[in-house]
Amino acid sequence: MARDYYGLLGVAQNATDQEIKRAYRKLARELHPDVNPETEAQEKFREVSAAYEVLSDPEKRRVVDLGGDPLESGGGGQGFSGAGFGGLGDVFEAFFGGMNSSGGARKPRGRVQPGADSLLRTRLSLQECAVGVTKHLTVDTAIICDLCTGSGTNGNSKPVRCETCGGAGEVQTIQRSFLGQVMTSRPCPTCRGAGETIPDPCRKCGGDGRVRSRREIAAPIPAGVASGMRVRLAAQGEVGPGGGPAGDLYVEIVEQPHDTYVRDGDDLHCTIRVPIVDAALGTTVVVDTILDGPVELTIPAGTQPGEVSVLRGHGMPKLRANSRGDLIAHLDIVIPTKLDSKQTDLLRKYKEMRGTERTEVLSAQSEHNSGLFARLRASFSGR
Repeated sequence: MARDYYGLLGVAQNATDQEIKRAYRKLARELHPDVNPETEAQEKFREVSAAYEVLSDPEKRRVVDLGGDPLESGGGGQGFSGAGFGGLGDVFEAFFGGMNSSGGARKPRGRVQPGADSLLRTRLSLQECAVGVTKHLTVDTAIICDLCTGSGTNGNSKPVRCETCGGAGEVQTIQRSFLGQVMTSRPCPTCRGAGETIPDPCRKCGGDGRVRSRREIAAPIPAGVASGMRVRLAAQGEVGPGGGPAGDLYVEIVEQPHDTYVRDGDDLHCTIRVPIVDAALGTTVVVDTILDGPVELTIPAGTQPGEVSVLRGHGMPKLRANSRGDLIAHLDIVIPTKLDSKQTDLLRKYKEMRGTERTEVLSAQSEHNSGLFARLRASFSGR
């Protein structure tokens, strides 16, 4: 059975934080071991200190109001038994300078348990990843039952101590073996380790304190996200058994391919086809960027095949930083494959004018070949 924390402090269930604090201070001064060395007073002091620890914490108080016991849920508390004063050092520190110890008997896990995290994937365009967006998503999770508000009971009925395990949350069995008698413990099959059952469960949730529901949520996606990243939405996951605190919802990003750009971290890459004449004479091309619209890119005269031109700061925004990557244009020099007679005559005249230029095989250590061979080495080393 869940303990009456309000009764231990002598306050009503709707007591304010200040009323709870005043009640605890009054009892603590009467029962503290330095003032009252009686064994019964020390035990009572442990109880009222634990009650104050629970009721001064909004989340733990909510668990109590739902019928649970936060000091017996998930192994997080020491309860009232055990040597010393349990895990209440922060409370004692506020009034008497702090006292700590450990120990305590094993307790049932309680009906109220934290909920599990959930995962949902959403597809985003490169534009959405760049500017950030609020995605309206449909999620299917457990939420608090609106009929019993998480208690799991019908009307004003209450949970009762499990008759099978006597409230221990586990049952023990004794087996005989060649080593002698072996005692084993397992969760109680009746209460599933909670230590209590609900004789009159809620008609809607069947006593679980939660129901499945499909709902719409707005997920804010920051600018700069990429595939594989996850955005955490606190307390939007599964509500726990018994109406316990909800877990988190993680939204995983799946970035869709773009028609023009290939993303590499915060940089964007594209390919620009440049006629050989424009590469020789130089030109200007308009690039439609993701965030800044049309931007002019200057291709200098004498541009060679395989060269790149960079637009600094026109790439993707960096996550949680006030800066951006670059836009890198790879220049593909286009050599014509079909020439009419007039174009052919003009090129021959141009060749005669250049005179000294000729076709030749270059050394691997040549300055003009270093870039090509570096790319070839990188290509073969990556295999």
